[in-house]
Amino acid sequence: MVDDYVLLDMMREGSERGFKQVFVKFYSPLCEYASQYISDDDAEELVQELMIYIWENRELLIIETSLKSYLFTAIKHRCLNAIKKHQCRQRVRDLIYEKIKDQFEDPDYYLANELAVRIQKAISELPEPYREVFIRSRFTDCTNKQIAKKLGISIKTVEYRITQSLKILSIKLKDSLPLFLALLRMSFFN
Repeated sequence: MVDDYVLLDMMREGSERGFKQVFVKFYSPLCEYASQYISDDDAEELVQELMIYIWENRELLIIETSLKSYLFTAIKHRCLNAIKKHQCRQRVRDLIYEKIKDQFEDPDYYLANELAVRIQKAISELPEPYREVFIRSRFTDCTNKQIAKKLGISIKTVEYRITQSLKILSIKLKDSLPLFLALLRMSFFN
């Protein structure tokens, strides 16, 4: 087997053979490692994405440790980010559901749950910059000023993106508009 430093050099030079050897050598161990954090299917997907990333960015990769250490650290961070993203989605869904079910006298679980799913889907379909600002604004304790500072944008841009997000959501959720408008008036969207 070829040394990791040689494989890395081969990859940087565009050698598909070098990349294939890296893939064969590390794919299974990385999947096994990642599956300690997330499901097997998600683990495989993240490892595949990592492999694509290292191939596409092979010339720019700065690896100060061993290739093995770099890959295992990278996949660990990707797993933790995936967990965080999943938890955020679940938190959004739970918040939406809780606000909806408490608002109505006789909440129909399936109707409320369906609306929560529709709202979550509509939020996930917002353009990335709008979605990021909207979620930070509505589902965290961040002020517009804090969001602007964290994202390196102006407060006016934050306000604009929130306004645009609400417009987009009201269009996407027009079938549920009366319920959605009630939600807008609730503290959930304040």
